[in-house]
Amino acid sequence: METENRPVLTPGAIALAATPIGNPLDASFRLVAALGEADLIAAEDTRRVKRLATELDVRLKARVLAYHEHNEIERTETLIDAARDGQKVLLVTDAGMPVVSDPGFRAVDAAQREGIAVDVFPGPSAPLTALVHSGIAPDRFAFEGFLPRTEGKRRTALNALAREQRTLIFFESPRRTRECLEAMGEAFGEKREACVARELTKTHEEVIRGSLAELVDWARANDVLGEIVIVVEPAPPREEDPADLAALVLARAEAGERLKDAAKAVAREREGVSARDLYEAALEHKRD
Repeated sequence: METENRPVLTPGAIALAATPIGNPLDASFRLVAALGEADLIAAEDTRRVKRLATELDVRLKARVLAYHEHNEIERTETLIDAARDGQKVLLVTDAGMPVVSDPGFRAVDAAQREGIAVDVFPGPSAPLTALVHSGIAPDRFAFEGFLPRTEGKRRTALNALAREQRTLIFFESPRRTRECLEAMGEAFGEKREACVARELTKTHEEVIRGSLAELVDWARANDVLGEIVIVVEPAPPREEDPADLAALVLARAEAGERLKDAAKAVAREREGVSARDLYEAALEHKRD
């Protein structure tokens, strides 16, 4: 498909574009065109975006500006000024979609506050690629990014997620993958199914599925290298005492809600229980 003579960037707007997470052939046509059109490119690593342009056979005419977590605040104003001047501004990160565990949020927030248009060019995403690879239920999921590095904070974060009813997706450093899987086994239970996706779309891509106990054994037996995504299945449904749920309904009613509305609200928060059953249980509890 020809991208020449098909402008994709808007003068005076800021475009955020997803870049390949490994294989350059995953670059979208819009990204290829945008790299060639841009007047200013804000890149997490200027060397990587120039290498990507070479791999895609794109000749850059833009000024390429470093834009990363250490200078994002001050450099955002540069992007805003360039857009105000009518330039075509493109923001990319090293891999995947800007903003998702990468710089870009401040630029979007500032542009929206200043009335500057924002365009988003979708494309490769490591969390979604790993989720599809995992074979774990994809209907409801939460992306948690990187866990805290220190043992205590990591344990606290995982304990807070232990009863999460959605599939969980994490990024992790290869150096901490074994410790992370061990901590997940302690917090979630070693039988919980999970998946480690390594070097997605690259030459040495590897996807390992199994229980957390099995994945810990794998991590202990191998030198874990490359970029890591971990996917963990949801917690099993929690059996709750109807009397406890009735008490929640009554507590909301005592705070001013109609009893039926309180029953509906609690039913929305708890899976597998009807508002009618909660309402009747609350009435029975109240009579007792």
